[in-house]
Amino acid sequence: MGSSQKIICGKTLEKYKELYLTGFQAYKLRVTHLYQLKQHNILASVGEDEEGINPLVKIWNLEKRDGGNPLCTRIFPAIPGAEPTVVSCLTVHENLNFMAIGFTDGSVTLNKGDITRDRHSKTQILHKGNYPVTGLAFRQAGKTTHLFVVTTENVQSYIVSGKDYPRVELDTHGCGLRCSALSDPSQDLQFIVAGDECVYLYQPDERGPCFAFEGHKLIAHWFRGYLVIVSRDRKVSPKSEFTSRDSQSSDKQILNIYDLCNKFIAYSTVFEDVVDVLAEWGSLYVLTRDGRVHALQEKDTQTKLEMLFKKNLFEMAINLAKSQHLDSDGLAQIFMQYGDHLYSKGNHDGAVQQYIRTIGKLEPSYVIRKFLDAQRIHNLTAYLQTLHRQSLANADHTTLLLNCYTKLKDSSKLEEFIKTKSESEVHFDVETAIKVLRQAGYYSHALYLAENHAHHEWYLKIQLEDIKNYQEALRYIGKLPFEQAESNMKRYGKILMHHIPEQTTELLKGLCTDYRPSLEGRGDREAPGCRANSEEFIPIFANNPRELKAFLEHMSEVQPDSPQGIYDTLLELRLQNWAHEEEPQVKEKLHAEAISLLKSGRFCDVFDKALVLCQMHDFQDGVLYLYEQGKLFQQIMHYHMQHEQYRQVLAVCERHGEQEPSLWEQALSYFARKEEDCKQYVAAVLKHIEGKNLMPPLLVVQTLAHNSTATLSVIRDYLVQKLQKQSQQIAQDELRVRRYREETTRIRQEIQELKASPKIFQKTKCSICNSALELPSVHFLCGHSFHQHCFESYSESDADCPTCLPENRKVMDMIRAQEQKRDLHDQFQHQLKCSNDSFSVIADYFGRGVFNKLTLLTDPPTARLTASLEAGLQRDLLIHARRGT
Repeated sequence: MGSSQKIICGKTLEKYKELYLTGFQAYKLRVTHLYQLKQHNILASVGEDEEGINPLVKIWNLEKRDGGNPLCTRIFPAIPGAEPTVVSCLTVHENLNFMAIGFTDGSVTLNKGDITRDRHSKTQILHKGNYPVTGLAFRQAGKTTHLFVVTTENVQSYIVSGKDYPRVELDTHGCGLRCSALSDPSQDLQFIVAGDECVYLYQPDERGPCFAFEGHKLIAHWFRGYLVIVSRDRKVSPKSEFTSRDSQSSDKQILNIYDLCNKFIAYSTVFEDVVDVLAEWGSLYVLTRDGRVHALQEKDTQTKLEMLFKKNLFEMAINLAKSQHLDSDGLAQIFMQYGDHLYSKGNHDGAVQQYIRTIGKLEPSYVIRKFLDAQRIHNLTAYLQTLHRQSLANADHTTLLLNCYTKLKDSSKLEEFIKTKSESEVHFDVETAIKVLRQAGYYSHALYLAENHAHHEWYLKIQLEDIKNYQEALRYIGKLPFEQAESNMKRYGKILMHHIPEQTTELLKGLCTDYRPSLEGRGDREAPGCRANSEEFIPIFANNPRELKAFLEHMSEVQPDSPQGIYDTLLELRLQNWAHEEEPQVKEKLHAEAISLLKSGRFCDVFDKALVLCQMHDFQDGVLYLYEQGKLFQQIMHYHMQHEQYRQVLAVCERHGEQEPSLWEQALSYFARKEEDCKQYVAAVLKHIEGKNLMPPLLVVQTLAHNSTATLSVIRDYLVQKLQKQSQQIAQDELRVRRYREETTRIRQEIQELKASPKIFQKTKCSICNSALELPSVHFLCGHSFHQHCFESYSESDADCPTCLPENRKVMDMIRAQEQKRDLHDQFQHQLKCSNDSFSVIADYFGRGVFNKLTLLTDPPTARLTASLEAGLQRDLLIHARRGT
């Protein structure tokens, strides 16, 4: 800088309290221009080593040393031609491939290639003009490189990254030396030209905005998003920069730092004779001619904001925060303070707009409390609308917003709020909205929400409880899917049945058989339907017996496998109708329907229930049918006995006496107790008893003794026949006794012979195969003889005759049974004597079946007596035979 022959480098320590300077000699005479690259430690300089106008360009690598000085990597003349001219400005591209030099004669040279090496670099004249070049700047946009050239009279740009270097004239007025700069990306890398009247910003192909800053501009510099301008009040021609500077040395100069993005002056101060403005180490330095360096340090964002807050410059604070990329929480805090400020000033509309910008960060209740007054309901509505649009509202906010709409009677806004196109666009709690609209009387809006968002319960509540539109409610249920239609019919079926019974019954019929939602012609009607449990809907018909009957009969016909409750209820309903009907023909028809239902076979598993229903309604034919189906013959007898239906009593005995013989005994006992003449019935009963041997004669006599009208003539034939049979049986028993005695005598003689004389076996044939006997053979004392091979094949033991063994085994089994009974009798008598509780001993033996009398009813008593005598005789003979052996 300046015209010294040395280049001075500086470094600060401890926050600018000390500045350490180092230098080296770059030129023999003077240094006129310097350019330090930001991304490389490369320094480009222009100076003179000899008298005359022959400026040299030197490229220095500050990282490498050459004898203590930085390494000079390249030296070349600044003027490409033979005409001498003075260098006015210098710029270098950060990629080290471009360097431009401007001259006072209006020409610009472009050095293209690696500027640090002669071999890879090429210099050419890019621009020729009539006005001194006052500023140069490279702008990189993607792969395109532009060069801005400004003179005292115009501004233009070149594309230097391609061929031919196309030129664009941007403006027809320029600026003085050091009054141009390139902005950073915050201003889209625009080229800034500071004229005396305005500051202009340029794109490579057009002029951008301009700012009217007063004063004669001396220096323009860009620093961290700020435009730094040094100016003075009295106007001086820019050409004086190239003539004399002494006349300006005592002028007061103003340094202004502008924030173009936020449009305010960030800093302003007065200096005396500013030499240059530099930016390094994160600060701004102002060098004055008195040799002083003034450091300007940017305040932190929070300090800036606090300063703006104190001055109530909230818009500037917001813009500043955005430009500094303050986080959303910080911005929300500013919006809140701005809103509070506007609210305190009475600007409620403006305040609510700021509060809206805090949504998502500021607690909504903070804002809502401020606008609860009825006069500010519009502001509250606007806030709540935005809260819902951002899906940050809860149920209380929805309630409040809808109440605002209803109080304002703003139906258009209300409809716009609730009538969204899709479920994803809903920004509120639908159920809460339905409740509020219903409470406010906006039934149509509530129904719209409930129907469109499938809140079926609310839709039906409003239709049935508020609007009383039962037809529409039933139609709506018919459109619902099966599960929801079923549950809603269970909930609202009674109400619908009370007001529209026929339509409700029809819907229930469909719901319980083959339900398909009524989609007004849409949907797959071929898809299989669903059906509900019809039994669960019976309570709905509590006060509608006619519809209940129609429903039950429909279910029993269309769906035979309906639940049992359907048939039980249908039977009860038919019996009720039969019991209360007075017209004979109708009563007969109802009687036939009830009997037909009982005979349908649907009551086998609930026999008792059906029987109770028939008994409750005194339906005797049904009772008797169920008795017969349940094989309750005793109950049938008792029924006819109670009603003194003698013929039916006898008919029951004849029909079911084979299955239950005791019916005849009961019939005899019944007729025996009747005082009127029942001789023919008694005779019929006695005939059957005598034929089947069901009762002892003595018991028959004792039974008939209770009847005062029964004479001996009634049972004379019975007794005569009984006595004749017993006489015959006695004669047969006596004959059998004589035969047994003779047989016993014969057997004893045989036993005696076996003991006293030898036994001669004269059998010539085998008792098994009837073939002639051959040795070896086996002989038994009973007289049977066998081949040895036949005996071994058929005998079960070597000591028993195969032929006599079955009969002997029967006899031995009878003997063992008698011995066991004798032992059991002795044991029973012993326990009975020794026990303190004789009754418990008897009950125990009864439980074990000891006292059961096992007899065949088909055998006459005399036969049983004869059999016992035969068993006794056989036992005696066998025992005697065993003792004899």
